[in-house]
Amino acid sequence: MIHPSALIDPRAELDVGVSVGPFAVIGPEVQIGAGTWIGPHTVIQGPARIGRDNRIFQFASVGEIPQDMKYRGEVTRIEIGDRNTIREFATLHRGTAQDAGVTRVADDTLLMAYTHVAHDCQVGSHVILANAASLGGHVKVQDWAILGGFTIVHQFCQLGIHAFCAMGSVVTKDVPPYVTVGGHPAKPHGINVEGLRRRGFDAETIQAIRRGYRFLYKSGLALEQAEAALAELAQDVPEVGILAEFVNRRERSIIR
Repeated sequence: MIHPSALIDPRAELDVGVSVGPFAVIGPEVQIGAGTWIGPHTVIQGPARIGRDNRIFQFASVGEIPQDMKYRGEVTRIEIGDRNTIREFATLHRGTAQDAGVTRVADDTLLMAYTHVAHDCQVGSHVILANAASLGGHVKVQDWAILGGFTIVHQFCQLGIHAFCAMGSVVTKDVPPYVTVGGHPAKPHGINVEGLRRRGFDAETIQAIRRGYRFLYKSGLALEQAEAALAELAQDVPEVGILAEFVNRRERSIIR
């Protein structure tokens, strides 16, 4: 399962069934779970923990030091969950001491070719980053979010659950849950109706989320007034509560 030309540090730990292709390089303090496939010419540097049944394609770079001028060689790490797909030339960097010191990707996420996950990013499950989408440092992407090709997300931004960024979006503020954005800079363009339908949201719930969107973007209400309207609607629709909570605990401006 390990090609003779692969370079694997003796301090790396590979579980049963790990496959490593030709000329791959796996450094010290790298842990890889059972069933994970490492393609040819892939480079993985530690400290890194990679879970089960992942697929990491050729020329990907995982766990390299961060592209951060403040980084001074501190011990930081990267953690990747289970069943993720990391395609050709994707780059995922370790965290920094200025944050939690760890970059994370959860489970069942697809990072297409040339995508970039910078230091200290926290990426949820079932996320899709299409080709060449890039996350700046400290970005948080919640479950089921989708970033179209060539999307760029500014450092420290947050993208809520089921958010959708159209191709080429330039995201400089937080994107609330369920919201579709696009443009340079990105602007709101309704809710991710098709994505919600695919994930089993019924028509009544989608309509309630649409009402919540209108409070934020179509009503002319000040943000504090929109928050109060969302909180009232959330009493009957828990899914709207997710939107209300995101807006209420925001650390920076939301796209509006």
